[in-house]
Amino acid sequence: MKEWWVQVGLLTVPLLAVYLHIPPPKLSPALLSWRSSGGYFIYKDQNIFYRDSTGAVGSSDIVVLLHGFPTSSYDWCKIWEGLTQRFHRVIALDFVGFGFSDKPRPHRYSIFEQASIVEGLVRHLGLHHQRINLLSHDYGDTVAQELLHSSLSSDTICRLIFVSLLPQGGSVGFTDSTSPHRCVLPPEQFPGWAPPAGTIRCVNNRFLFSILQYINQRKKHRDRWVGALMSTSVPLHLIYGPLDPVNPHPEFLQLYKKVLPMSTVSVLDDHISHYPQLEDPTGFLNAYLNFINSF
Repeated sequence: MKEWWVQVGLLTVPLLAVYLHIPPPKLSPALLSWRSSGGYFIYKDQNIFYRDSTGAVGSSDIVVLLHGFPTSSYDWCKIWEGLTQRFHRVIALDFVGFGFSDKPRPHRYSIFEQASIVEGLVRHLGLHHQRINLLSHDYGDTVAQELLHSSLSSDTICRLIFVSLLPQGGSVGFTDSTSPHRCVLPPEQFPGWAPPAGTIRCVNNRFLFSILQYINQRKKHRDRWVGALMSTSVPLHLIYGPLDPVNPHPEFLQLYKKVLPMSTVSVLDDHISHYPQLEDPTGFLNAYLNFINSF
């Protein structure tokens, strides 16, 4: 009788081969519409997808939305219309490696590169001399922290909102875990999520490893990015879902308020988790606009 591990291997290899050749799911009508309403700009030979909507008449305010891992700008779809009723410009992009943007391989993905892409988009749109509101989630929070650090002297960012702020090497968060196991299945299979536009399939280990280097980067550059939050004069606000498994309640809020006592906080209903803009778009939008309109 063959060893059990040989039998498992003989079964696993063909199954994996079949899985690797399964084509990605077709885009839904909603995603097709999302893509058709956006466009691309080029950053160092990479095509970067973005959406830019002109909204409220009489407002000059601009908001740039930074999505999380492992999804895309489509994370903001449920609050997009509401934002256009308040802001003159509502802008979102897919980071390189995500959504409809290019996914080069091999490639050294980094938070610094993603921040530079955001700055490139702002320049591309001719907004680099204007003050901008940042609304960030998850992975995008760290990108926002780098943007905050790089713009401390230029006063580019006027208000910064964090959504589901991820742990920062045991500092602003309280654990080093960013739950990478959430990526065991293709992202379109995650329960409760709208299928993200062309995001990664985690069975591609090299690509996943390259993308996940942001975890090590956050540990390595902890002082830089947490320091940016602690020293900034930019108004900060956190929108928080108490059921967030990445940032459990109440420990996360206690530490957040200790590290950033100058930040204000909105706590949503008890059943809201890590994606409040999708789980409770009305409550989320009300919390955001209450903060924005307080100035």
